[in-house]
Amino acid sequence: MTNNMGKIDRGLRLVIAAALLVAAFGTGTFGSGILFWLALIVAAVFTITALVGNCPLYRIVGIKTCQDCS
Repeated sequence: MTNNMGKIDRGLRLVIAAALLVAAFGTGTFGSGILFWLALIVAAVFTITALVGNCPLYRIVGIKTCQDCS
């Protein structure tokens, strides 16, 4: 599995994931319904893809945001 995400993309995903978690747990913005669970799922996907450096959707579409990936 090769990387297809650059450092900025990965960093932004981690920031967005953290913001979603704070909004879901800290402020109660999403309540406890479907939006709460959707925020958790999106945060988990963003965190995993940022840590791994590979986005499956980018692979399908053919996008690469890293400069040194082959």
